[in-house]
Amino acid sequence: MATSTVFSYLPAIAILALLIFVHELGHFMAARLQGIHANRFSIGFGPILWKYQGPETEYALRALPLGGFVGFPDDDPDSTIPPDDPNLLKNRPVLDRAIVISAGVIANLIFAYLVLVVQVGTIGVAEGFNFGPGVLVPEVVSVDSPAARGGMKSGDIILTANGQKFKAAASDQEAKSEIESLQKVIQTNPNQPVQITVQRDDQTLDLTVTPKTGPDGKGQVGVRLAANGTPIFRAAKNPFEVLSLAARNFQNICLVTVEGFGKLITNFRETAGQVSGPVNIVRAGAKLASDSNSSGLFFYTALISINLAIINILPLPALDGGHLAFLLFEGVRGKPLPTRIQDGATQTGLMLLLGLGIFLIVRELIFQ
Repeated sequence: MATSTVFSYLPAIAILALLIFVHELGHFMAARLQGIHANRFSIGFGPILWKYQGPETEYALRALPLGGFVGFPDDDPDSTIPPDDPNLLKNRPVLDRAIVISAGVIANLIFAYLVLVVQVGTIGVAEGFNFGPGVLVPEVVSVDSPAARGGMKSGDIILTANGQKFKAAASDQEAKSEIESLQKVIQTNPNQPVQITVQRDDQTLDLTVTPKTGPDGKGQVGVRLAANGTPIFRAAKNPFEVLSLAARNFQNICLVTVEGFGKLITNFRETAGQVSGPVNIVRAGAKLASDSNSSGLFFYTALISINLAIINILPLPALDGGHLAFLLFEGVRGKPLPTRIQDGATQTGLMLLLGLGIFLIVRELIFQ
């Protein structure tokens, strides 16, 4: 990989590291503000690359940047804190512990909103687009889709399909019409090769894509389509507009993200191939960082922060939601689950999550 390519990924990697830091800082501050002991604050997993020992807490950067953790001395055999100390996390009431566990998710949500506030306040409010020729492919939804098998990639601009050219639109309505024209070519040619010309960076490529037949009998290639345009911005009129528009954008991202997780659960077979792992997440961030307009990078930061929050709140062992489920069970039952059950479930969940992460990394490095 060329050095310039490596450096192009650094902004995206830095954003992911920042979001992990924000998440873990939420846990850490929620503990400290309640007087709860916390003896480790780590970004990453595995071998320690750098550490600093504070009066009570060890701060560290570790080799595998796939997450982070805040450590508590409750079960640390080297801790000198008495096991009956009221400021150990395990000795605090259920509500205090729930605040600490949920604080990472809350921190990511607050941070996402603040990012959107900065976006609207500095870049402005979008008002229309400057359109270019062709139809943009923001996403190829699966490595097994007809588009992917035909060589199409996310970010391509489709210039022609079966000889039909797609011109630069003069309005939103014309842009919609160009997208519909492309969709018609695809839908009317199920199981028939479609000759497509795309623009990819500075190259013009000729591809052959064969749409598969969808449930409705129409052709499908497995891509999202959008107008090929760059947004035009105006300055916000007042602080209220900044805050309200940021709130609306925040709400929209949350709704779309929850809807996406819902589809993954209810229609796993069709949507599993759309799941992005660390490699594709970094690639998307690197592409946005290379664009002259930084609006997309703000959106990317808020989107990943919200996704990180929602993933962590899922009631799965090893995630914050799993620990909250244990606390809920304790609150209803009146006593916690046996330690061996909690530890076993957490370790199993952690191994499954790490396995999924490794699988996604390998899939994206080899097949994309």
